[in-house]
Amino acid sequence: MAAVSPGTATHGHLTVGQLALTLGVLATAALAALVLAVALGSAAVPLSESLAVLTGGGDALSRTLILELRLPRALAAFATGGLLAVAGALMQVLLRNPLADPYVLGLSGGAAVGALLAMLAGLGSAVISGSAFAGALTATLLVFGLAHGTGSWTPSRLLLTGVVVASGWGAVITLILSLSPARQLPGMLYWLMGDLAHARGPGVALGLLALVCLLVVPLGRSLNVLARGGLQAAALGVAVRRLEWLIYLLASLITAVAVTTAGSIGFVGLVVPHMLRLVLGNDQRLILPACALAGGTLLVLADTLARTIIAPEQLPVGVITALLGVPTFLYLLHRSR
Repeated sequence: MAAVSPGTATHGHLTVGQLALTLGVLATAALAALVLAVALGSAAVPLSESLAVLTGGGDALSRTLILELRLPRALAAFATGGLLAVAGALMQVLLRNPLADPYVLGLSGGAAVGALLAMLAGLGSAVISGSAFAGALTATLLVFGLAHGTGSWTPSRLLLTGVVVASGWGAVITLILSLSPARQLPGMLYWLMGDLAHARGPGVALGLLALVCLLVVPLGRSLNVLARGGLQAAALGVAVRRLEWLIYLLASLITAVAVTTAGSIGFVGLVVPHMLRLVLGNDQRLILPACALAGGTLLVLADTLARTIIAPEQLPVGVITALLGVPTFLYLLHRSR
C-alpha cells in the first residue's frame, strides 16, 4: 500500500460511527497496554491481582507497587507518547511533509537545551518547563525561518535544515554537560536518552494531552484544507497565518512538556502518524485523537519492554523507540525520492 502524504486530502465522509469505532478500538488497546505495564517488571504481578488493584482491591504490597510506582510511570509514558505523536501529526500537516517530526527537526533538541540550562541553574520545575518551551519555540522558528529563506520551503531543504539545527543543539548539549557538576551528569545523560524512571507526576502531561485534543479536533476541517496548501485554504476562508502560528505554538508547547516529562525521546512523532495514515486515511478529525491514543500505547509498550528485557536493569526508553524509528525514517526518506 502506498504511503498517504499529509498533503493528500481524503474525500470520504467521516461518520460518527466510524470515529467512535476507531477510537474505541484504540482506547481498548491503550487500556490493555496500561494493564500489561503495571503487571510486568522485575517483580511480576499476576494479571488477576493487577486488575484487582486497579479496581480498588488487592493486597497492600501489590497496591504500593502498582499505584505508587508502576501506574504513574505508565501514565507518564502514555501522556508523553500521545503528546509527541500529536506534535508530529501537526507538523506534518503544516509542512505537508511525512518526514516532519519534533525530534528530527530539532524541536526536542531545543527543548532539551532549555531544560538543561534551567537544571544547571538549579531552578524549579515550573521554570524548567518554561525554559523547555522557549527552547522548542526557538528551534521551531529557526528551522522554519532558515528552510523558508527567500522562497518557499521544500521537503529536502526542510529536512536538511532540521538535521543541521538538531546537530547544533547536540553541540550545545555537549557543552552544557561538560560544564555541569559531576554529581549531575549521570542523571542528565540518562534523561537525554529518554528516561521515565524519574518522571514527575503525569497530571500535567495528561491534562495537556486532553486539552490539545479538545482544541485541535474542532479544527479538523480547517487542518484538512490546510493540508492541501496554504493558497487553497485561504481561498476557502481559512485564516491561514493564524492557524499556522497556532500550530507552531502548540507543537512547541507539546514538545516542551514531553521533554520535561521524559527527556528526549525520538521518532514517536514520525512513526505513529505515518502508520495511522496508511490505515485510516488523512482526515485530521480522526488522525489527531487516534495519534494521542496510539502514540501513548506505543510508548507504554516500549517502556514496558525497556523495563523487562534485561530486568532488573532498565534500558532508556529512547533506545527502544530509536530502534523502531530509524528504519521507518530511512524507509520514508527512500520513498520521498
